[in-house]
Formats: sequence, structure tokens, C-alpha cells
Amino acid sequence: MTTVPKAKVFPVSTEVNDLDHLVIGGCDLVDLAAEFGTPLYIYDEATLKAQASAFRTAFQSRHPNSKVLYASKAFINVGLARMLSAQGLGFDIVSGGELAVLRAAGVPAADVYFHGNNKTPLELRDAVDWGIGQVVVDSFYELDLLNKLSGEAGRKQTVLIRVSPSIDPHTHLLTTTGVLDSKFGFPIETGQAKEAIELALAAEHLDLKGIHFHLGSPIFELEPYEEAVTRVLTFASEMRELGLDMQEFSPGGGYAIAYTEADEPPPPSAYAEVIVKALKDGCAKYHMPEPRLIIEPGRSITGPAGVAIYTVGAIKHVPGVRTFVSVDGGMGDNIRPALYGSEYVAVTADRATVEPDVTVTIAGKYCESGDVLVHDAQIAAVTAGNIIAIPASGAYAPSMASTYNANGRPAIVMVADGKATLIRRRETYADLMAQDVI
Repeated sequence: MTTVPKAKVFPVSTEVNDLDHLVIGGCDLVDLAAEFGTPLYIYDEATLKAQASAFRTAFQSRHPNSKVLYASKAFINVGLARMLSAQGLGFDIVSGGELAVLRAAGVPAADVYFHGNNKTPLELRDAVDWGIGQVVVDSFYELDLLNKLSGEAGRKQTVLIRVSPSIDPHTHLLTTTGVLDSKFGFPIETGQAKEAIELALAAEHLDLKGIHFHLGSPIFELEPYEEAVTRVLTFASEMRELGLDMQEFSPGGGYAIAYTEADEPPPPSAYAEVIVKALKDGCAKYHMPEPRLIIEPGRSITGPAGVAIYTVGAIKHVPGVRTFVSVDGGMGDNIRPALYGSEYVAVTADRATVEPDVTVTIAGKYCESGDVLVHDAQIAAVTAGNIIAIPASGAYAPSMASTYNANGRPAIVMVADGKATLIRRRETYADLMAQDVI
């Protein structure tokens, strides 16, 4: 095996074999493309386990009463849920569909927290009936509705109140959530967070366990966490006069990963050091018992573990402008570049160690000019049939995938010890028409 190109952004098990092919989890990516077709998403089990362990260790070594929840919106299916649950992770969900996946996977209901700014009555009823661990309440409407549904079910539902601390995390506008002008959370500065605490404490069928906030994603800086934890703990100390006994505290997730070699995300230990210190300092300052700490990494668990592979098709040279290398996927399986302007790198998977000798635009097959996966990609020259690998693709790309242009969503495999296990089959044309009523 030889040196892996762009190793920083590839899964930990990535190698290059004697054929000059990229290998992940002991599986040759060219062989995987031949067996399962492309586009294909590959998850490296070793990286998933390493990331889960890194977050558990980083936080629990500093604050033993910590719980790591995987943010399911990054990507979830039954196979992945079972694997992450076996690693000791709980889950946060944002829909009835994610709840159904976790139920099917056999995940304990007590390990699941339900987020979202507009949970429907049906979703909340399903959550209450299942015995979900926590509902993170996000609106006055939800407070009233959940209290009613819990009463009808004859149980007292445990809840957290999501507050907005009005802290700018310095990330993309569309993924910023903890500022005043956001659809998420009860703002502290307007007095609405205090009102929500009062109502939750008075609700007959709700049991308020603590406070949650989330700043946004991905957050490369540590200072916003320190500032937000400090501000929210000050608020929590003031709420004791209303009767708040904060047994749980969650600063959410939003932890960054490296998408390109220039990215320098803090390691889990750095996030843990800042968050736990701010928690301990705040609790000591206000003479509060240290609560259970809940964190919610999503992207940082699955993002580094996922690699998307594509087959090259048409190549268009525009003299003096650029060269378009078109692949058989695109914005239908990864909308992040088109939606957020997200940057990725690419490697020619079947010429892995050949020095990059061309700069190209890797374009998708979808009928949109904005369907570009990588701008100015520096790769080894390709022709039709070559395999392109794009790392750091494991979060949000598969979960935000669509059937635009009536293209089916890709297959997904988990790789480990030279074996590839299909965890989601490719969507067929019949699948695309299965819900049509004729």
C-alpha cells in the first residue's frame, strides 16, 4: 500500500493498493463501483466507531455524567442506527420518519430526544405513545399541544425547553440557529424563554428536566460555545426562583469537520474542554448542581466516514474558460454545493497516486447549470469510465438526496475488514412510481 492522497479528508481506513486504486475498509472502490453501480455512497465502519468513541471519551472524561446523541438528520437508516446504538450513542430526531427508523432499528425509546420547531400532533402522539426519552419543546403551541396529548395518554412527558441565546456562531446564514432572528427556540432576551419555563413548570402533564440550545453548524470556532453556555447558565440560575431544577443541559451540536485540506476543525477534545469548563464554571458561580450534559454530534460522526463515488461520462472543454467533467450523480445525491456553496475535494479513484495534472469542474447530470459538485478540482486526468471519489460526503448529502429529474437515489454500503454490506439499495424506476395513483 502507498500514501493516500488528501488523506486528511478520507476515512481512517483508506489505503491505495498495487493497482493504484483507493481502498476503504479493505474494499477496492473500483470493485465496489462494478458490484453496486454508481453513484454509490460508502461508509467506513472504522471511522464511524472512531468518531463515536472520540466524542464519548472527550466529554465523559471531563464530565462523566455526559450523554452523546447522534443527530439523525445528518443521515440515518436502520443499519446505521443499530451500529451507532451499539457504540453507546443515543439519538436526536426531528421528524416522525426518523422516529419510525429508530423504532424499526430497536433503539431504546429512552435514548431518543425529539427536536423540531413544528412537530405535528401525529408526530408528538407517536413519540408520547412510544415513551420517548425527551421532547425538546420549541414553541408555545407545542407546549400546550404536548401537555394535552400527554394527558390523553395518561403519562407525564419529560421535556427540555429550547432557548435562543442570541449568539452568532459565525457560520453559514442558512445553518445559523441560535440568533434572535431564527425560527428555532424561545429567545432569552425577549422574555419568551422565561415565559416558556413558567408554562412548562405549571403544565400538569409535563416534567421539565432542563434547557437546550443549538447555535448552528458547522462551527469552527470555540468561543461561541463558551459565550452561549455562560449566557444560558446565567438564565438558568435566574429561573430557579420559578422552581426550575435543571437536571439536564444541552448545548446542542454543530461540530465541524474538514471538507478540504485547508479546513482546520477543532478535535472533539477541544470542544469538550471549552464546553465542560464553561459548564463547571457557571454551575460553581451560581451554586447550581452540575447537570447531565447532552451533546449532539451528527456531521462530525458520519461526515468523515462517508465517501461518494461516481463514474465519469461526458467531458466538455471550453477553451480559455474551463473543462467540465460530468459524472453520473450530482445535486440529486449531494445538494450541499448548490444550496450552501459547500466545497469538496475529489480524487481519481482508479489513478489514486497519479499527481493531479488538470483543473476541472466536476459537474452533475441534473438539468441545472448550478449542478456542480466541485469547482476547480485538481485531479489526475480522466476519460469516460474513470471513477471519481469525493470524501467527507457522509453527512447531509444522503439525507437531503432527492429524486429530481426522476433519478433514483444511490445505494449505500458499509465497509469493514474487506467486506461491503449493502445498507440501502439503489432506488429503481419502479420505486419512483410506487406512490403514483393511476
